[in-house]
Amino acid sequence: MSALLHVNDAALLLGQQRFGPFQLRLQPGERVAILGPSGAGKSTLLKLLARELPPASGELVFEGRALQDWPVAALARRRAVLPQSHAVAFGLPVELVVALGRVALGHMARGHDGQQARIVELALAQAQAAHLSGRRFDSLSGGEQARVQLARVFAQTWDQRGGLLLFDEPLAALDPGLTLELMQAMQRFASERGHALVAVLHDLNIALNHFERLWLLREGRILADCDAVPACLPLLEQLYGVRLRLLRDAEGIAVLASLGRAMAQAA
Repeated sequence: MSALLHVNDAALLLGQQRFGPFQLRLQPGERVAILGPSGAGKSTLLKLLARELPPASGELVFEGRALQDWPVAALARRRAVLPQSHAVAFGLPVELVVALGRVALGHMARGHDGQQARIVELALAQAQAAHLSGRRFDSLSGGEQARVQLARVFAQTWDQRGGLLLFDEPLAALDPGLTLELMQAMQRFASERGHALVAVLHDLNIALNHFERLWLLREGRILADCDAVPACLPLLEQLYGVRLRLLRDAEGIAVLASLGRAMAQAA
């Protein structure tokens, strides 16, 4: 199968710091979690994949075409990004924030988007945010804003198939129940449309239970590209400097971390 996204020896230079080179392939419909300690370059890698940062060397090819050659509106139809920050400059209504995902597709230039109101409503419902309609975005809590921004991404790629979703810490600072609800919503949305999903995460439980592959990042380089199975455990222990145990039941996997190994190594 042809890769949806191919990162071919792409490297970044930010000041004196070098990231990469990265050699990665993402297949249509795959779910990949980017993991690594703070400062490893996870968000930087995601910005490279999103074309927010240009490579200093190498290339990225998206759907058989150099990523840098895609027109903005055409790329927006095939790829959506959920950034780490949910801030909006003005006190916009929730529905308008979600509708911005449709504006990114270039509908404003081509005329009225007859499906916009319906898609905004459906996207809010799928992101567990229908009850926020009519509110001002700047009056919402952090978790509520996360739901609305997720709905914006859903609206942007609602009528596409086989695209790419890039999420930067989409579940940060959320309570456990909402974390699972939104993860299931993301997984269901991507699966129904065949979208590939790449997400920067810190939660190993979410990564191992909801993603097929892990890209393990350390000091701006890929330590490993592995399937999200127990075989990854030694690499995860090496990555974070902790001892990990897996507990399994019918509902999935639970990861327990301790400092036992790290403390023993330090001694």
